[in-house]
Amino acid sequence: MYNRYFELVLYKTYADLKAESERTYLGFLWWVFEPILFMGVFYVIFGLLMKRGTEDFVPFLLIGLTTWQWLKSCISHGALSITNGRHLMQRVHLPKVIFPIVVILTDSVKFVFIFVLLLIFLWLSGYTPNLNYWALPLVLFTQLLVIIAVTLLEAAIVPFVPDLRFVIETVLHALFFLTGIFFNAADIVPEEFKFYFYLNPMANLIEDYRNILMYDRLPDFSSLAVIAACSLFTIWLAVRIIKRYEYVYPRISI
Repeated sequence: MYNRYFELVLYKTYADLKAESERTYLGFLWWVFEPILFMGVFYVIFGLLMKRGTEDFVPFLLIGLTTWQWLKSCISHGALSITNGRHLMQRVHLPKVIFPIVVILTDSVKFVFIFVLLLIFLWLSGYTPNLNYWALPLVLFTQLLVIIAVTLLEAAIVPFVPDLRFVIETVLHALFFLTGIFFNAADIVPEEFKFYFYLNPMANLIEDYRNILMYDRLPDFSSLAVIAACSLFTIWLAVRIIKRYEYVYPRISI
């Protein structure tokens, strides 16, 4: 049974990716052009017009934007994932957790393309692979756990409180400027506020990415462990909620 559901998740992910690519003339290339345009706008504003950047500001900024967009895309698209699956739910019984998982896989596939381009850009810019690259999969996996945790939890709750998705978007917008994407927290954030700043898991993860990719340093393994543990607990809680209301979601979504 689980093998059948696994095949369904893969097929649905492939179908969604194909359908999305067919909605634009550029097809799959739009997955690359869209984030490049997005990152280019912020570079022009902060790096050229406002002249806020240092000599390594471009890779510093791109690492933050690339990894943040992975999180934001999954969370934004996952909020209504169960609600948007109402037509399929009305025809056949499926574990409702499948719907947010498909969203996460879809956006993660697109992220892989962008992340590979980021690595190539870094290598061409002089930030060549180093011995600490072995820790990069740990950071990626930890961020994936964060994404799964938040996406599953919001997907479980939003069908009951639809307006919550607007609150989530507002919080994401605020965190976009408070996560250290545009600045080095060690230099900018006052010492008395650093504890609160690092309660944001993405602030820790973005620094870990930069430590590995730019500064040839290992990530903070203790913070990775704490983030992973909290994420696993949240995933367990979210799955429990979704299973608890397994037969309620189709009626709410009609």
